[in-house]
Amino acid sequence: MIGFEAAARLNNYSRAAEELNLSQSAISHQILQLESQIGQTLFRRKGRGVELTVAGKLLYESVVRSLDIISNGVNRIETYLNSNLVTIVCPAPFAQGWLQPQLSKLRLVFPSLVPLISTDETARYIDEVDVDIVIGTRALQQKGVQEHLLFKDELVAVCAPSYPNPGLTAAAGLLMLEQDMMGEVIGPHMRSHYAHVPTVAIYDDQRLLVDAAIRNMGVAVVKRTSVVDALQSGRLTQLEDFKPISMGEIWISRAEGAPRVALIQDVYDGLLAQANAQSV
Repeated sequence: MIGFEAAARLNNYSRAAEELNLSQSAISHQILQLESQIGQTLFRRKGRGVELTVAGKLLYESVVRSLDIISNGVNRIETYLNSNLVTIVCPAPFAQGWLQPQLSKLRLVFPSLVPLISTDETARYIDEVDVDIVIGTRALQQKGVQEHLLFKDELVAVCAPSYPNPGLTAAAGLLMLEQDMMGEVIGPHMRSHYAHVPTVAIYDDQRLLVDAAIRNMGVAVVKRTSVVDALQSGRLTQLEDFKPISMGEIWISRAEGAPRVALIQDVYDGLLAQANAQSV
C-alpha cells in the first residue's frame, strides 16, 4: 500500500520509487499485485506520469485515512509512553485554582515531570495509556482503581483586598455563577440570606468569576478549591460575614498496582500530601 500511496500522491512511478528508495519495477510490481487482488485498474498513463482511475481514487482515499490513523497511533504511543509524562484529568476551575500551583511545587522536586492536564471530564476512565490520574467531585468506583479523598470543598465569599466594600452589605456587589443561581442549594440560600446585596455580574464560567473578583469588580461567591491559590497569594481575601456552605468532596484516583512510570505514584502521593498539609 505504501508504494500505491506514493505513486498516487506523486502521479509518477519513478518519483515514488525514488522517495521510497525502491526500484521502479518494485513499485510497478506492488501495484500490479494490488490490481490483481481487487480486480480493478488503479492507474492510467498520462503524459510521462500516471493518474488514478475512479477505483484508484476510492482506494487512495481509504489508504490515506488508514495511514493517518496509523500515524496518529504512533504519535499517541510516543506521547503517552513518555517516561516523564503524567496525564491528569480534572475540572477546569480546580485545575486553575488548586492543581496548577501544586504542580509547580512538585516540579521543584521532580524537574523532569511533564504534566498533561486535561479538563475534558468525559475522559474520566483511567487506563494504562491515556489517563493516569483523575481528580473529581466523586469517587470513580471503577474496578482496579485506588482512590482517596483529597478534601471537602465549600462555598466561600471572596473579594480583592482593595475592594471598597469588603462585606455582604447593600453597598457591595455580588459576582455570581449562573448555574449556582439556578441551582437548588446556592440560589435559594443567597436569595434567603443576602437578598439585600445587589448582583452586579453573572458568569457561566467560574474562572471568569474569579478573575472578576481579582480585578476588584465585586464579591464573588465561589468554591474554595477554585481560589486557594488566589487566597494564599493575597490576590483575594475571604469575607468573614459569609458562612461557608458545604459543597461536597474532591477525590483523587489512579490505577491500582505498579504505575506505568514511577512519576505517576510520585505525583499522586505529592498531591495527597499537599492537600493534607493545606487542609483546604
